[in-house]
Amino acid sequence: MDFNYEVKVPKDRVAVLLGVKGSIKRKIQTALNIKLIIDSKTGDVVLEGKDSLNLLVGQNIVKAIGRGFNPEVALELLNENNHFEIINVEDFANNSKNRFVGLKSRVIGTGGKARKTVEILTDTKIVVYGKTIGIIGNYEGVELARKAFESLLGGSRHSTIYAWLDRQKKKLKIKL
Repeated sequence: MDFNYEVKVPKDRVAVLLGVKGSIKRKIQTALNIKLIIDSKTGDVVLEGKDSLNLLVGQNIVKAIGRGFNPEVALELLNENNHFEIINVEDFANNSKNRFVGLKSRVIGTGGKARKTVEILTDTKIVVYGKTIGIIGNYEGVELARKAFESLLGGSRHSTIYAWLDRQKKKLKIKL
Protein backbone atom coordinates (compact mmCIF):
# COMPACT_ATOMS: atom_id res chain seq x y z
CA MET A 1 0.00 0.00 0.00
CA ASP A 2 1.36 3.40 -0.98
CA PHE A 3 1.05 6.46 1.24
CA ASN A 4 1.68 10.09 0.42
CA TYR A 5 1.95 13.37 2.29
CA GLU A 6 2.02 16.91 1.00
CA VAL A 7 4.15 19.67 2.49
CA LYS A 8 4.52 23.28 1.44
CA VAL A 9 7.92 24.96 1.71
CA PRO A 10 8.73 28.62 1.02
CA LYS A 11 9.93 29.12 -2.58
CA ASP A 12 13.25 30.54 -1.35
CA ARG A 13 13.95 27.24 0.47
CA VAL A 14 13.26 24.91 -2.51
CA ALA A 15 16.84 25.17 -3.79
CA VAL A 16 18.15 24.26 -0.32
CA LEU A 17 15.82 21.23 -0.21
CA LEU A 18 17.07 20.08 -3.60
CA GLY A 19 20.75 20.65 -2.83
CA VAL A 20 23.58 20.85 -5.34
CA LYS A 21 22.57 18.71 -8.33
CA GLY A 22 19.77 17.18 -6.22
CA SER A 23 22.11 15.83 -3.52
CA ILE A 24 19.89 16.63 -0.50
CA LYS A 25 16.77 15.29 -2.22
CA ARG A 26 18.66 12.05 -3.03
CA LYS A 27 19.97 11.73 0.55
CA ILE A 28 16.44 11.98 1.97
CA GLN A 29 15.00 9.57 -0.62
CA THR A 30 17.77 7.00 -0.09
CA ALA A 31 17.80 7.17 3.72
CA LEU A 32 14.03 6.73 4.03
CA ASN A 33 13.24 4.73 0.88
CA ILE A 34 10.68 7.33 -0.23
CA LYS A 35 10.15 9.50 -3.29
CA LEU A 36 10.07 13.31 -3.22
CA ILE A 37 8.24 15.20 -5.96
CA ILE A 38 9.15 18.88 -5.68
CA ASP A 39 7.38 21.67 -7.59
CA SER A 40 9.95 24.46 -7.52
CA LYS A 41 7.49 27.07 -8.81
CA THR A 42 4.94 26.65 -6.00
CA GLY A 43 6.97 25.09 -3.19
CA ASP A 44 4.68 22.05 -3.05
CA VAL A 45 6.41 18.82 -2.04
CA VAL A 46 4.76 15.41 -2.28
CA LEU A 47 6.31 12.52 -0.37
CA GLU A 48 5.42 9.01 -1.53
CA GLY A 49 6.34 5.62 -0.11
CA LYS A 50 5.20 2.36 1.41
CA ASP A 51 6.30 2.99 5.02
CA SER A 52 4.16 5.66 6.69
CA LEU A 53 6.67 6.13 9.54
CA ASN A 54 9.46 6.92 7.06
CA LEU A 55 7.11 9.34 5.31
CA LEU A 56 6.43 11.09 8.62
CA VAL A 57 10.18 11.43 9.27
CA GLY A 58 10.65 12.68 5.71
CA GLN A 59 7.84 15.18 6.19
CA ASN A 60 9.56 16.54 9.32
CA ILE A 61 12.91 16.80 7.50
CA VAL A 62 11.30 18.69 4.60
CA LYS A 63 9.42 20.98 7.04
CA ALA A 64 12.65 21.64 8.98
CA ILE A 65 14.52 22.62 5.81
CA GLY A 66 11.53 24.76 4.82
CA ARG A 67 11.63 26.49 8.22
CA GLY A 68 15.25 27.56 7.73
CA PHE A 69 17.37 24.68 9.04
CA ASN A 70 20.58 23.68 7.31
CA PRO A 71 19.89 20.30 5.57
CA GLU A 72 22.63 18.58 7.58
CA VAL A 73 20.89 19.62 10.83
CA ALA A 74 17.48 18.60 9.45
CA LEU A 75 18.89 15.17 8.55
CA GLU A 76 19.61 14.64 12.26
CA LEU A 77 15.87 13.82 12.41
CA LEU A 78 16.79 10.46 10.85
CA ASN A 79 17.91 9.56 14.38
CA GLU A 80 14.74 8.41 16.15
CA ASN A 81 15.89 10.10 19.39
CA ASN A 82 15.65 13.54 17.75
CA HIS A 83 12.46 15.57 17.64
CA PHE A 84 11.28 18.61 15.68
CA GLU A 85 8.92 21.30 16.86
CA ILE A 86 7.66 24.60 15.46
CA ILE A 87 6.38 27.53 17.52
CA ASN A 88 4.34 30.16 15.68
CA VAL A 89 5.30 33.58 17.04
CA GLU A 90 2.11 35.11 15.60
CA ASP A 91 0.08 33.10 18.13
CA PHE A 92 1.50 35.37 20.85
CA ALA A 93 1.23 38.69 18.96
CA ASN A 94 -2.55 39.28 19.26
CA ASN A 95 -2.75 40.29 15.56
CA SER A 96 -0.43 43.26 16.16
CA LYS A 97 2.41 43.73 13.67
CA ASN A 98 4.40 45.88 16.12
CA ARG A 99 3.98 43.29 18.89
CA PHE A 100 5.04 40.53 16.48
CA VAL A 101 8.25 42.39 15.58
CA GLY A 102 8.98 43.00 19.28
CA LEU A 103 8.39 39.34 20.19
CA LYS A 104 10.61 38.12 17.39
CA SER A 105 13.34 40.50 18.60
CA ARG A 106 12.93 39.18 22.16
CA VAL A 107 13.37 35.59 20.97
CA ILE A 108 16.47 36.38 18.90
CA GLY A 109 18.06 38.80 21.36
CA THR A 110 20.86 41.28 20.72
CA GLY A 111 23.17 39.76 18.15
CA GLY A 112 21.31 36.43 18.43
CA LYS A 113 22.34 36.03 22.09
CA ALA A 114 18.93 34.90 23.45
CA ARG A 115 18.46 32.25 20.77
CA LYS A 116 22.04 31.03 21.19
CA THR A 117 21.78 30.88 25.00
CA VAL A 118 18.59 28.77 24.87
CA GLU A 119 20.25 26.59 22.22
CA ILE A 120 23.27 25.96 24.49
CA LEU A 121 21.27 25.43 27.69
CA THR A 122 18.91 22.91 26.02
CA ASP A 123 21.45 21.24 23.70
CA THR A 124 19.20 21.88 20.68
CA LYS A 125 19.44 23.57 17.29
CA ILE A 126 17.15 26.59 16.94
CA VAL A 127 16.21 28.66 13.88
CA VAL A 128 14.01 31.76 13.84
CA TYR A 129 12.65 32.07 10.29
CA GLY A 130 9.68 34.09 9.09
CA LYS A 131 6.92 33.79 11.67
CA THR A 132 8.22 30.66 13.37
CA ILE A 133 10.79 29.27 15.75
CA GLY A 134 12.05 25.81 14.78
CA ILE A 135 13.68 23.50 17.33
CA ILE A 136 15.56 20.22 16.70
CA GLY A 137 17.11 18.06 19.41
CA ASN A 138 16.39 15.23 21.81
CA TYR A 139 12.89 15.16 23.24
CA GLU A 140 13.80 16.67 26.64
CA GLY A 141 15.84 19.48 25.10
CA VAL A 142 13.11 20.38 22.61
CA GLU A 143 10.51 20.38 25.38
CA LEU A 144 12.64 22.69 27.56
CA ALA A 145 13.36 25.04 24.64
CA ARG A 146 9.66 25.19 23.73
CA LYS A 147 8.68 26.06 27.31
CA ALA A 148 11.48 28.66 27.49
CA PHE A 149 10.36 30.38 24.28
CA GLU A 150 6.70 30.26 25.30
CA SER A 151 7.65 31.97 28.58
CA LEU A 152 9.76 34.57 26.77
CA LEU A 153 6.91 35.23 24.34
CA GLY A 154 4.57 35.49 27.32
CA GLY A 155 6.69 38.26 28.84
CA SER A 156 9.09 36.51 31.25
CA ARG A 157 12.53 38.05 31.69
CA HIS A 158 15.48 36.53 29.89
CA SER A 159 17.47 36.07 33.12
CA THR A 160 14.54 34.23 34.74
CA ILE A 161 14.30 31.85 31.76
CA TYR A 162 18.05 31.18 31.72
CA ALA A 163 18.10 30.40 35.46
CA TRP A 164 15.08 28.10 35.07
CA LEU A 165 16.73 26.29 32.13
CA ASP A 166 19.93 25.87 34.13
CA ARG A 167 18.00 24.28 37.03
CA GLN A 168 16.08 22.00 34.66
CA LYS A 169 19.29 20.91 32.96
CA LYS A 170 20.82 20.00 36.33
CA LYS A 171 17.70 17.99 37.26
CA LEU A 172 17.91 16.07 33.98
CA LYS A 173 21.59 15.24 34.56
CA ILE A 174 20.75 13.88 38.03
CA LYS A 175 18.09 11.60 36.53
CA LEU A 176 20.52 10.27 33.91
